[in-house]
Amino acid sequence: MAEGVHGEKIISAIASDNLIFRVAILQKRAINAQISKNTESIIEAMKEAAKNDADILLLPECFLTGYDLPMTYEKSISDGDDNIKKICEKAREYRIGVVLTTFTKGRSLPQNTAFVINKSGKILMKYSKVHTCDFADEKNVESGKEFMVCDFEGILLGIMICYDREYPESARILMLKGAEIILVPNDCTSMKPRIQALSTRAYENMLGIAMANPNGANAGNSCAYSPICWDKSGKCIDNEILLADDITEGIFYADFDMNAIREYRRSEMMGNTFRKVESYSDLLNKTIKAPFIRQGQEL
Repeated sequence: MAEGVHGEKIISAIASDNLIFRVAILQKRAINAQISKNTESIIEAMKEAAKNDADILLLPECFLTGYDLPMTYEKSISDGDDNIKKICEKAREYRIGVVLTTFTKGRSLPQNTAFVINKSGKILMKYSKVHTCDFADEKNVESGKEFMVCDFEGILLGIMICYDREYPESARILMLKGAEIILVPNDCTSMKPRIQALSTRAYENMLGIAMANPNGANAGNSCAYSPICWDKSGKCIDNEILLADDITEGIFYADFDMNAIREYRRSEMMGNTFRKVESYSDLLNKTIKAPFIRQGQEL
């Protein structure tokens, strides 16, 4: 596997006791319908990331099966699939967590799923994509119903999958549920506005965000952002930890200074500080009006 680039930006203005949460971000394209080969790629990446002291490996969207659309129930895998068990075993062997992504079998349709696995090989959480792309081939994918947070080695993690991150409500709910870091498996193109939005999600919710996207022309740009956007004197600082190019295949590393992030969250005025929730009732109004009416919506 080609060597990636380390995210080396340091927030020197914030005091830290060096509690670093290192995310290894795999920027690589899976092979559709080649689960055994994709499993080998995941295990190889886990081994390399563990040698580089990563706490968790973040994969692009549906990496185990490939983001192979249209996906069918028959081609998706069960929660007890042997490849999932094998990856859990390797997590325990290498002492590294992994956000394992795949199409799984839902009630009668496939689901776009991420399993958060800890360093002991235990599945902490199964999250299925809420915002399926119902305007395209994902209209035949069963949506998840809840945004979820889990405790990974003392750090509260949330997951958004690809199109989830287009909606600010996704990150907002994860913040309200206690997330300190959001990890984003992704598989799409035209990344510039999307990575800008992720930087904003980190800023407004006061949490760290990392995204893994497959490499390729007009793709890639795997990234990570800190919530820390100004120092203690009030001077603005760049919250970009990592921004990969589009073409390079490899593992990129993003280091989150958790003590600095936690100190920042205790004092700054974003996240769930001075929100005026009594004015937000329209967010739960399901009515869709022009110009937002699209074919296939439930009106």
